[in-house]
Amino acid sequence: MGDQAGRVSTSRPAFSILGLEDCVLLFNRVLLCVVVFTSLNGCGGNGQEDPQSSAPLPLPTPVQGEWYSPALGTTWQWQLSGDLNTQYDVDVYDVDLFDVSESHIANLHSQGKQVICYFSAGSYEQWREDAAQFPAHVLGDTLDGWEDERWLDIRDERVLAIMDSRIELAKSKECDAVEPDNVDGYTNHTGFNLTHEDQLAFNVALSDSAHAAGLGIGLKNDLDQIIELVPYFDFAVNEQCFEYSECEALQPFINANKAVFNAEYHSRWVNDETARADLCEQANAMGFSTLVLPLVLDDSFRFSCL
Repeated sequence: MGDQAGRVSTSRPAFSILGLEDCVLLFNRVLLCVVVFTSLNGCGGNGQEDPQSSAPLPLPTPVQGEWYSPALGTTWQWQLSGDLNTQYDVDVYDVDLFDVSESHIANLHSQGKQVICYFSAGSYEQWREDAAQFPAHVLGDTLDGWEDERWLDIRDERVLAIMDSRIELAKSKECDAVEPDNVDGYTNHTGFNLTHEDQLAFNVALSDSAHAAGLGIGLKNDLDQIIELVPYFDFAVNEQCFEYSECEALQPFINANKAVFNAEYHSRWVNDETARADLCEQANAMGFSTLVLPLVLDDSFRFSCL
């Protein structure tokens, strides 16, 4: 659950018969390869104290199309563990991609709810059904606070190929959008010398893949890259920006009328009704969809500001 919680080639028709959307996707893939190749600083290392930087490079044009893009004020429930409670009167559920059943998704859809499917894109979780697909050399340091997860070398094409497969799984289950987690590895001790540009390239590639599948996609945390990435993402999922006084960084999503789904865990908002009311007043004034939840996201309690 992480923060909370070379690409495999495919056969394509000749460029001359590609449609406009395919042309944009192909161009984006080529440009992303240039971004990654230019920003590589080696595949080893002992992590980094500060994010590594490289010269700014142009990002590809965002893919255009129709997919789920929730607006400000969208209500939500976030549950990633335990028996799924489908009884909340909300607009959207955010659930674990692997654990949620197709029948649960169908049930939520029958109630008029949208479904966002969570998976970790930047970390390795040994209990996942596709864990054997990750080669050993892409597995880095353990995540702080999550000792059963390891950071991934997001520059390796096989990592992105596995994430493409996860997005296809989300499509096959009829999820409406995806929430890839741990997409800010370049600011952490990963065991790899990841740069700002490496992270941008990976995150934009995830966006392209989701949109090509007809799915919306949310940006999880990664506050330092919001200005660059907001055109590529349809909503934000944030943890603890009020606790750490970081919420102003999410303003670009608010300005774009894209939902900001925010979760807070601190005990003062769990146990103090007056403090929680003050939090909700701030969150509602900013346009956030804020919940106070247990860190393990098991539905053991839930307070909603909307």
